[in-house]
Amino acid sequence: MLSEDDKQWLDQRLREDKQWIDQRLREDKQWIDQRLREDRQWVDQRLSAIRAEVERVETSLLTEFHKWASPLEARIRTHAATLRALDLEMEQIDERAKKIEGRSNP
Repeated sequence: MLSEDDKQWLDQRLREDKQWIDQRLREDKQWIDQRLREDRQWVDQRLSAIRAEVERVETSLLTEFHKWASPLEARIRTHAATLRALDLEMEQIDERAKKIEGRSNP
């Protein structure tokens, strides 16, 4: 059986241990919170850098595509105009041929 002094000693010891544990928990929580803030800041910086790099790559790709597409579009327009002119010329030749055939077949 424990004496009253032993019980008091144990109670005191438990209170001190609880205080020590509570203090350690507060310190650990502060350390963890600080570490999380630092890690979040690092992640935010990395994300900003990645976004900037992605934007740079997108801009480069769009610029190169535009450089390639602009002359191609001009060539396509030129070819389309040429084809339209050829179509008109073929229609005229076709009409002339029909007129000639019509005259020779009375």
